[in-house]
Amino acid sequence: MEPIKAIDVKIFPHRRLKPETTEKILNELLELEGVLRFLVNGESLPKVVGYGPARGTSVNHPDRKIITVKGKEVELLVSVGEIVVTINQENLEEFVEKTKTILEETLNFGFDVGVGIFTRTKTTVSDHLKVGYGIEEDIDPSLTGIVDPKSNSKETVKLIGD
Repeated sequence: MEPIKAIDVKIFPHRRLKPETTEKILNELLELEGVLRFLVNGESLPKVVGYGPARGTSVNHPDRKIITVKGKEVELLVSVGEIVVTINQENLEEFVEKTKTILEETLNFGFDVGVGIFTRTKTTVSDHLKVGYGIEEDIDPSLTGIVDPKSNSKETVKLIGD
């Protein structure tokens, strides 16, 4: 099996994105040709305070919302600071051009768009342990590089699409 020739496009807005803006951008990006997956990074929005004198107290952060991406509801667990989209290499030029247009129309502040490899491309020991010892069942190889080794993938990875 020949490996897929893919490359990452990192979208780095100069401010954190609100849930509504994130939803709009993700839905528009998923309409473009060649998208294989995307990764949303940012500061964690916990449900409860994890440490300190308020430990265990509920956190009612206004940005921790459920957004709809390609018809599927997804709970936003982070305050979005960057989006990494993995695309087919053959669609790169057109994708970057259309992405910049989408961002210019949606955002009223600056952003940077970078091209490169921003996610792991090979499986790690953690990936092998999760599969080999049954910690995670049936990990899709396309998830390499976007799974947090310290967390349960079912909580942090949402499969959206056909």
